[in-house]
Amino acid sequence: MSKRGMVIDISRCTACYCCFAACKDEYWDNDYPPYSAPQPKHGQFWINLVKKERGTYPCIKVAYVPVLCMQCDDAPCIKAAKEGAVYRRPDGIVIIDPQKAVGQKKIVDTCPYHVIFWNEEKQLPQKCTFCVHMLEEGKIPKCVQVCPSQALIFGDLDDPKSEVSKLVKSGKAEVFHPEYNIKPNVYYIDLYKMTKLFIAGSAVFKDTDECAENVKVTLEDKQTGETRTTVTNNYGGFEFDGLNVGKYSVKLECDGYAPKIIDVDLKTDSYLGYITLSY
Repeated sequence: MSKRGMVIDISRCTACYCCFAACKDEYWDNDYPPYSAPQPKHGQFWINLVKKERGTYPCIKVAYVPVLCMQCDDAPCIKAAKEGAVYRRPDGIVIIDPQKAVGQKKIVDTCPYHVIFWNEEKQLPQKCTFCVHMLEEGKIPKCVQVCPSQALIFGDLDDPKSEVSKLVKSGKAEVFHPEYNIKPNVYYIDLYKMTKLFIAGSAVFKDTDECAENVKVTLEDKQTGETRTTVTNNYGGFEFDGLNVGKYSVKLECDGYAPKIIDVDLKTDSYLGYITLSY
C-alpha cells in the first residue's frame, strides 16, 4: 500500500494563489461523500499561504509557505475525535467523516498547525483531504495540478523511485515544526527562509567609491568554529542565510586592500550596510 505525501519547495512559491483558488473552486458548494462536505465560501483555507518577511530596509526578504493538513501519522485530531469521526486511510490520508464529526467542535483546537476549520452552518470540522476523491480516479490533488512553478510535489513516500521519496531521503526536505512530534507527511524544501536568520552587507572600494566585486567574504560561527565563504557580486553584495541566533564574525578580503573584520551578535536578521575597504 502506498503512503501519500507532499514536498513543498518554498523557493519556487511565487504567492500566485493558484493553489488557494483551485481548492476553493473544487470544494465550495461541492459535496464529495464520504470524504468531505461542501466548503463554505468564506472563512476556510484548506491550503493557505503564510507570508514571512525577514530583514529591514534596504535588505528585505519575503517568502511564502503553503500550509495545509500535514496528514500526520500521530494526528491529535484522530485521538480527540469520538466514535471514529476522524480516521486514517491505509494510504496515510487523514479524513474527517462529514457525518460522524457533526457537533465535534473540539477537533478544531487539537491541530497545532491550525488547519482544521469549523463550518458553523453544518456544525462540522473540515480540512484538506489531499483531494482523495480525485486520487481514486487516478488524478493528483487540484493544488498540485495548477501550481505554475511546480512548488508542490505529490507522490508515494513508500516508493523509493518517487520524487517525494527521493527528496525526503536526500535530507533536502524537512518537516515544519518538528517540535510538535506528530510525524507529518508534508515536507518543505528551504524551510530556513521561514525559521532561520541571515547576515548580509555590501562592500565598497574607498579609493574608487565603486562597488567591490569578487571580494572574499568569510563567516565564522564563534560557537562552533565552522566557516562559510562566498564572494561579493557585481554590486558588492553578499549574504549568509540559514543561520541560528549566536555570535559570528564576518571577514572581507581583497588583494591590495586591508582586510576588515566585523563581529555580529546575531539575534535577528542583520544587514551590515556599506562596508568600506581601504588600503
